[in-house]
Parts: sequence; structure tokens; C-alpha cells
Amino acid sequence: MDIKAVILAAGKGTRMKSETTPKVLHQIMGKTLLGYVMDNVKNFVSEQFIIVGHHADEVEQFVKCNYQNAKTVLQSPQLGTGHAVSMVCPELVNYDGLVIILCGDTPLVREETLKAFVEFHKTNNSDITVMSTIFDNPTNYGRIIREEDNSLKCIVEEKDATPEQKAVKEVNAGIYCLDWKKVKDAFGQLKSNNAQGEYYLTDIISWGKGQNLNVSAYILQNSDEIYGINSRQNLAVATKMMNRRNLEKYMAEGVTIVDPDSTWISEDTIIGQDTIIYPSTYIEGKNIIGKNCKIGPCAHLRGGVEVCDNVKLGNFVEVKKSKISSNTNVGHLSYIGDSELGSHVNIGAGTITANYNAITKEKSRTVLKDDVKIGSNTVLVAPVTVEEGANIGAGSVITKDIPAWALALTRSPLKILSDWVSRKK
Repeated sequence: MDIKAVILAAGKGTRMKSETTPKVLHQIMGKTLLGYVMDNVKNFVSEQFIIVGHHADEVEQFVKCNYQNAKTVLQSPQLGTGHAVSMVCPELVNYDGLVIILCGDTPLVREETLKAFVEFHKTNNSDITVMSTIFDNPTNYGRIIREEDNSLKCIVEEKDATPEQKAVKEVNAGIYCLDWKKVKDAFGQLKSNNAQGEYYLTDIISWGKGQNLNVSAYILQNSDEIYGINSRQNLAVATKMMNRRNLEKYMAEGVTIVDPDSTWISEDTIIGQDTIIYPSTYIEGKNIIGKNCKIGPCAHLRGGVEVCDNVKLGNFVEVKKSKISSNTNVGHLSYIGDSELGSHVNIGAGTITANYNAITKEKSRTVLKDDVKIGSNTVLVAPVTVEEGANIGAGSVITKDIPAWALALTRSPLKILSDWVSRKK
């Protein structure tokens, strides 16, 4: 059965205190909150609809530039979550399949969790399935209210809940799976007679029961996965939660993380066995790191980096959008950007690939072929190619291509003024 996704991303995120960035485009380790959610469904849905509102143009541009089979749908004015989903009804008039509804500010939910949720919906022949979880402190969450036989009765938002209902610890996780053909009429019949005067998505549960539909709840065991981002404090907490599970995954796969408390690695990084990541290293974005590498301490990989086997990136090395071939060493205090390094290359300490032209705003590439040796404190002004086996003398500024097996250096003659210090004293 076909599956489509609807992602709610129209909210302003007032508590984020940001005038320039919509909540769903705030980032964790170089990736937006919305990007995490979209990536977690893209492998098993045929199309994604992103409901936009606040800073709609920016969110639309993000979706357009980064995702295929996805489109944005404007919600204006914003009259609640039920109203948000209703915006996609014209796009799905004749659709006969499943729709999974998610929030754009819950980046921790896993793809495998969502697949299990959909499978539960199918196995139970449900028409409406809501994801729930148990919180010791359920404040701010809608409560799952069950019948005496433990079946699902309704969802009550906290602002509308009675004291008894507020004591319930099972809460709405904000993720739904719908048999769209049977449920789509609900979005034209929701009422706004609540404390907020909004059309609640949660009301489709009681609507479904009134239509004698099969309504069920899937209890998520790991409640961390639906941790929502509403403030900068939430963002910091979610970042730590995500990083911890990333590091545990890498260590389980044979990667040594010397100090997990000071190491940050994105979930979109692939790392080979027996690689060692030293303390205070920060790896963000999408990267591939091979086997038997040594990274750090205090290294920074900024995304788009491919590191082959047996590579060493020393302390305080920064790399972005570059490929580093096997058995290459990049010495400490170096910057490698928009570059391609061959195998058995040695980069001396303090080497810089000057990839950015501040006047034209263009970035150019540096190419170092196999067996190149770069002396310490060298600046390679891109675009530039150093052919196989060439050596660059320490302290050089390289502005032209260097032929194979040549020595290149730019250096003023050394002057020694005897007894100069003694005379000055």
C-alpha cells in the first residue's frame, strides 16, 4: 500500500527567540530539524507534503533545494494542527493509501520506529493509529484517554484537560497513521470549540470512533525519540541525546571514541572499524571516514568530507568538502577545504588551502596528487594542482601548478646579522 507523509512545519516557535530562522530550520550538528524528520521517512514514502507558514519562503527553499518527491503547502492563517493537515486535502482528493503525519520539530524519531509504527497500523487493520508514550512528567502534552476496556477513547490537550485527565501519564507523541480514504472527511468536520479556539488534529480520534472506525494507539517504548524542540534549551538537550546515541552506535560498530563526553559526531557520518576519534573532535554533516584512521584531538570535519583508510588528521585540523586518499597525513593546525589529496601525501603543520576569493565570492579547488609532500606553514592558493611526487618547501605560498617530482619554494634569502642582539643591548 502506498504511503505519503505530511509534516507540520508552519509554527513560529516563539520560545526559540529567533527573528531570522524558523524553528524547523534550526540545526543539530549541521542538519536542520526538518531535515532529520524528512530523512527518516523518505525511504518508505512516495511523497512528502510539508505544511509551511512562518518564514514559509525559507522553509520552501530548503525543501526545494534538498529533497525530491516533496512539496510545500501553505497554511495561512494558522488555525491549529487539524487545520494544517486539511491544507493538503486538495492534493489528495483521489488518494487511496496511508498518510503518516509527523511534527517537523521532533528530530530524534528513528526511521525504524516509524516503519514499526506503520506496520502496527497495518497488522491491526487500523483506520487511525496514534503514537503514544509514557512520561513520568507529562506536562504540556496531550493525554491519551482510554476506555474501561483499555481501548483508545480520545486525546485531550492539557489546556482542556480535567485534573483527573492531567494525572494520566500516557501522552500523545504527535505522530499519526491514517487510512486516508476513510479519514479525509474528518478534516472538513473538525470543531474549534476548545480553549485555544483551534482545530485540533487530536480530535480525529473521537471523530473516528463516532464513525465506527478502528482507532488504536501504538505505545513507543523509548520516549526520548519524540522529544520536541520548542526552545534553545530543548535544542541543546536534544543535541546531547542525539550525539550520545550516535557515539554508542559507532562504538558498537568497532570505532574507538576516546572521550565520549567531549566528542560530537553527526548521524550522517559513516566510520570504518578500528578508527580512533580523539577528544574534543567535532564532526558535522555528511562524511565518510575509512578504517584505521586517527582523527584529532580537537579536529573539525564540516561536512562533505571523504577520508579513506589509514589517514591521520592531527590536532586542530579542519576539513570541509574534501577527499583525502589512503595513507595520507594532515599535520596539526592545518585547514583543508574544497580539496582532493592523493595517497601517501604528507601535509606539514600549519598548511592552508586558500580556497575562497573574497572579491568574487568563489571557492576553488586544490588538488594534490599521490606522494606529494607539503612543508609546514605553506599556503596553497586555489585553484592549484601539485602533481605526483612534488615537494613544497616550508613557508611557501604556491600560486601556480607544480609539475611532477619538482621542488617548489617561495622564500626570501636567509640573512644572519652577527652580534645584532649584543649591539642592541
